[in-house]
Amino acid sequence: MSNPVFFTAPGTLDQQAPGSMFVLDGPEARHAVTVKRLAAGEMVDIADGAGKRLTGSVTAVAPGELTVECAQLSVEPRPDIRLVLVQALAKGDRDELAAETVTELGIDAVVPWQAERSIVRWKAERAAKAHAKWQSVVAAAAKQARRAWIPEVRPAVDGAGLQAAVAAADLAVILHEDAVRPLRQVLESWHATAWAEPPAEPTGREVLLIVGPEGGISPREVTRLCDAGAVTALLGHHVLRSSTAGPAATVLASDILGRW
Repeated sequence: MSNPVFFTAPGTLDQQAPGSMFVLDGPEARHAVTVKRLAAGEMVDIADGAGKRLTGSVTAVAPGELTVECAQLSVEPRPDIRLVLVQALAKGDRDELAAETVTELGIDAVVPWQAERSIVRWKAERAAKAHAKWQSVVAAAAKQARRAWIPEVRPAVDGAGLQAAVAAADLAVILHEDAVRPLRQVLESWHATAWAEPPAEPTGREVLLIVGPEGGISPREVTRLCDAGAVTALLGHHVLRSSTAGPAATVLASDILGRW
C-alpha cells in the first residue's frame, strides 16, 4: 500500500536530505495527527506540490505538528508533453467533477472557461470564490492520487482569452461530436510530426483538450477557435457529459502521447 501524502509549500523541501528532520505544521499536520492518527514509526510522503517528494518515517507527533525523518528525497520531472484541460463552466458541479477526475488521472493544468452556452456564470466576488474552490478540489484530488504535483488552476477565460491560449499552445483540440477525425488519429498525427525534431524550448510542449458546456460549443466559438489554430476531434461514438469528456480524453492522450 502506498504511503499517505501530505502537502507542504513549494521550496520547503529544498534543504532536506536523507537523515534530516522535517517538521510539518498547519492544517496538513493537524489532519495527519488528528484525523489519520499517525504514530511514530509509520511511513509517510511529504510533497511540495511542485515535484519534490520526501519519503520518511514519523518520529514524533504533537498537536498540529508532525516530525518526519527523511529517508529519501526524490524529484519528479514534469512530462515532456503537458496536458491542459479547458473545461467549460457547467451546472451541477459537473465542471468541478471533471477537474477532480482529470487531476487523479495526471492532468498538468485546468482552465475554467466561460463559454457562450455556459449556464453557470462567474461574476465579481463569485469568480474568486469559485476559482478558490476549484483549487481546493484539485489539491484534494492530487493528495488522494498520491501525486507530487498539484495541477495549476489557471485564471478563468472567456472566448477571447481562450483564443489567445489556443494560439500559444502546441496543439489545441476541441472535442466535438460533429468532428470527422477521431481523437486518436489527431493525437497520433501530431505526435509523429511534432517530435520529428526536438522542441525549440526545453520546457516541453503543451496540448489543450477543450470541452464545451452542456449545450455544446456554439458554431461561432468553434470557428473562432479553429481560426486561432485549434482542430476538432471526435471522442467516441456517443455524446458524453461535460464531466466525462475531459477525463476520457485525458486517458486516451496520456496513452498515445507516451505519458503512461
